[in-house]
Amino acid sequence: MKEAMVARAYAKSIYQLGEEQKIDVTDELTKLTVIINENNNLETVMFLDVFTIEEKQAVMNEVLKRLELSSLVRNVINFLMDEKRINILPLIFKELVVLDDHHKGFMRGVIEGREDTLDEDFETKIHSFLKEKLGTDPILTYKKNEKLTAGFRVTVEDLQLDATLDNQLNKLKSEILNS
Repeated sequence: MKEAMVARAYAKSIYQLGEEQKIDVTDELTKLTVIINENNNLETVMFLDVFTIEEKQAVMNEVLKRLELSSLVRNVINFLMDEKRINILPLIFKELVVLDDHHKGFMRGVIEGREDTLDEDFETKIHSFLKEKLGTDPILTYKKNEKLTAGFRVTVEDLQLDATLDNQLNKLKSEILNS
């Protein structure tokens, strides 16, 4: 929990600095994250304590230079390495994406269901309902969840609409036991 709060604070600061300097830090960190995720050796250098800070910075500075990232992002990465907080970079990135989405006026969410695909009419209805309720345009993805018996669960940030059979049965069970 503490790391999440620290990551959120860093993300807010980085995002504000990016706005002031007219740098899309979310886009730049997306490029870096893709490279890290595609390269196990780079991920090992970055996140394991086997290497010294100097070794990590030498490798990362070369990567950052090749990606032609801004001095702001390079300084952030070097700062995180100096402070031995590079391990929270994925959390910072996640928070930056959320901030960027909010700034652009939309939210991301997931619709979970048992079926392989989602009916377009149902997706349109959910999208319209959420747009009206949240006041922003949600970007929804569908994810099959075989643990659900039937129905759908929609999660957009901290809002969850649970219309699953499992949820209804749990509510009924709770009502019966508490009567």
